Amino acid sequence: MFRKSLVVVFVLGSLNSFGQCAMCRAVVEQGGEEVAEGINSGIVYLMAFPYLLISVALFLFYRSWKKSSIR
Repeated sequence: MFRKSLVVVFVLGSLNSFGQCAMCRAVVEQGGEEVAEGINSGIVYLMAFPYLLISVALFLFYRSWKKSSIR
């Protein structure tokens, strides 16, 4: 039951994201190389930031766990 509801949430949540692809593509086609580089940089930034946050959180958790296990 949980898996089915999780799949429904992800499918319904992704329906809004389909509209952005055509808009980004149109901007890149009209804007030239400089605009394309800017959009690519933005995509990399948006992709890397969650991984950075998770890495910092895991590091802080590990450091806290290590301190508590020494005592």
